[in-house]
Amino acid sequence: MFNTLRSRLLAISRPVTLTLAGALLSLNAAAILYGVFARYIAGGAPIWTDELSRFLIIATVMVAAGAVWSEGGHMRVGLLEKLLPSPFARLLNVYQWLLTLLIAAGGAWVSYRYALSVSMFTTSGLGISRTVPLLSLPVGFLLLAWHALLYGPAPLKTVEDPL
Repeated sequence: MFNTLRSRLLAISRPVTLTLAGALLSLNAAAILYGVFARYIAGGAPIWTDELSRFLIIATVMVAAGAVWSEGGHMRVGLLEKLLPSPFARLLNVYQWLLTLLIAAGGAWVSYRYALSVSMFTTSGLGISRTVPLLSLPVGFLLLAWHALLYGPAPLKTVEDPL
């Protein structure tokens, strides 16, 4: 029952986070196109378009990372898992899973603390607190930890494996 619930949550969480990442990417494309239009047709682009684009691409990658990881979309070499005897391969999978959880949770904590520490500074183009765009880092790391936790210590998918 627990595995079914976990699989269901993962099946819901993946498309939600990928849809959010797609929306952020679309907003990024719109900001870039506006900047290009303003620069080359209207005669001058506001500086905020470059800054917004940079923050949006970082947020897009961070939000999508967990879903892509759980789908096996990250570049990795799974040769060692295939060459090891089954018990050692299983141990390697548990190790990789725990390491991913630890790095994602640690990244969330450290990036959250950093985002809060720069709250008194503002961005040069948008004029907002630097905390706002930096919060995409802990959110992304938390989503990665969430997806890894839901995926469990199972072998990671490869390109040739069906989803």
